[in-house]
Amino acid sequence: MFVLIAGGGRTGTQLATLLLAQNHQVRLIEHRREVLARIHHELPTEVIYEGIATDPTVLELAGIREAQALAAVTTNDADNLALCFLARTRYNVIRTIARVNNPRTAWLFDKKFHVDVALNQATILATLIEEEMSLGDMMTLLKLRRGQYALVEEKIPVGAKAAGVALKDVKLPDQCVIAAIIRKGQIVIPRGITQFEVDDEVLAVVGPDAVNGLAALFARPNGGLKNGK
Repeated sequence: MFVLIAGGGRTGTQLATLLLAQNHQVRLIEHRREVLARIHHELPTEVIYEGIATDPTVLELAGIREAQALAAVTTNDADNLALCFLARTRYNVIRTIARVNNPRTAWLFDKKFHVDVALNQATILATLIEEEMSLGDMMTLLKLRRGQYALVEEKIPVGAKAAGVALKDVKLPDQCVIAAIIRKGQIVIPRGITQFEVDDEVLAVVGPDAVNGLAALFARPNGGLKNGK
């Protein structure tokens, strides 16, 4: 895939590094002298295009007409919106992703400006922190479908509601699927008759409304420590 990145800050540079490692074709546009001095030490020279990203001439020199995706990750929300709009309406770029710097402007990042995906860093970070605080001992391993679902892990303590109960008899919340159980270092494929045991590490895919219900099934009783310690 050919990806054009607008903005050479830490986000843009890290994205370029990851994409290059996956053998994608990447071009990155940046105009700030101090940033250019840094990224020339971190990225191959042929990846970097010097200029103002919202300038159509610079965009065309960087290859936007051939790009399959645009990542607008500058520090200016107006520029990111303009870039997505230009990319779709003038150059027919298939996929546009925009960074939202100010959460108050997030409402602008939609189909009107041809933004396919808006990434609001402040909201994402705050949501992750809030979620981790509410999960207790449950750990989020992976976000799926742009954060709509999560792969979580929980180790069953002594006294948990689910301990000693077969999967078919556990009232799991909606939008929750038990994916696997790791028991004494071995993977157990969960079936209806499989019983949860103390110290099982349970992997589950959950939706946002299912997290608290699942956590309650696997929680330590009365807020006590795991395994009665």
